[in-house]
Amino acid sequence: MMSMKSLAIAERSRNANRQKTLSFAFHPRSHQRTGSALVLGIVLSIGVLSITALSMDLGYVRLVQAELRRSADAIAMAGCWDLFEQYQAATVGDYDFSSIYSACNQVAVLNPVGESFAELNSADLSIGTYHLDGSWGDEGGLPPNAVRVVLRRDDSVNGELPLFFGSLTGRHIQKLTISATAAMFHSIEGFYLPESEEALNILPIALDLETWEKALNAETKDDYQFINGMVSLGSDGCFEADLYPRGTGASGNRGTVDIGGEDNSTNDLSRQILHGISRQDLVDLGKPLVFDDYGELELNGDTGISAGIKDELAAIIGEVRIIPVYSQATGNGNNSTFTIVRWEGVRILDVKLTGKKEAKRVLVQPQKVLARNSRIDYTGNSVSTHLFTPVLLVE
Repeated sequence: MMSMKSLAIAERSRNANRQKTLSFAFHPRSHQRTGSALVLGIVLSIGVLSITALSMDLGYVRLVQAELRRSADAIAMAGCWDLFEQYQAATVGDYDFSSIYSACNQVAVLNPVGESFAELNSADLSIGTYHLDGSWGDEGGLPPNAVRVVLRRDDSVNGELPLFFGSLTGRHIQKLTISATAAMFHSIEGFYLPESEEALNILPIALDLETWEKALNAETKDDYQFINGMVSLGSDGCFEADLYPRGTGASGNRGTVDIGGEDNSTNDLSRQILHGISRQDLVDLGKPLVFDDYGELELNGDTGISAGIKDELAAIIGEVRIIPVYSQATGNGNNSTFTIVRWEGVRILDVKLTGKKEAKRVLVQPQKVLARNSRIDYTGNSVSTHLFTPVLLVE
């Protein structure tokens, strides 16, 4: 029978053999787990790199889209301003497409898009009429008021946008297209209060609607022209209207309007002719200089035009002004009331307020004018033919 000491030695031997067996059994599995983790780590790293590359390319595309949008907006605005400047420079005639196209691309080269410059294709430039409801088309003979551009980075113009990680994502280039529209509106219902240092470029002399429409329809005289910044005798295809009243002071006669306090003095009229309608004038008027729901605005006035303002009128010959156009006048003298239905743009051509009555005149011709601080008539009822709001980005 074995002693206790022999039994202890035998047990220790069996435990040692069992530990060796377990160590031998588990050692190969530890090497196998390490290899699997390495493969999985490589796969995950490639996935993370791919996602990072895709995110960076998408971020770059978004950045260039924003740059393309900024450039398209600036190009459309520049083109529309050039359209208005052409209208101001010429009394009659159509716009020059090449001038607008050139103005657009002058702005395009100042706005980098994806580390290069996106040139505007001439086929992607449109000049037309933008309506208040957002539609695009013709508007009953009125001149175009909007410029629309489509700016591209594709295989037809400017080249597709190259991406950085095409080898990882499988996408090497990206096409981009952005459109923008800038417009100036004909529908003007009145004016906001100008800032304290500003003034409204309004001449406080009213013209009747019938005479205005005759001038537009070439049913009046065309004796004066405005060329190279100068007024001279001659025909320029733009017919004149005479602001001087030909009546005797009876109802319906033309005259000055009070845009300010009641019974504007000659000094008030002189200041307004030279410098425009001030903020204080509109405050003193006591009501908004805006048409009502019927498209009308009643202004007090005086029939006739005093020789006391002849020097001021003569001083602005060749300059442009906004005039109120009325449909009817009631009352006599300084008790007259003019129903204003339109605001229009004119250029002052000739002034004579002394001598025989039949020789007196204040001649103007229709001229496209920018109406700052103007309020858009979104009903479309108050449409001017020669007055525009400042250029606005509409799309």
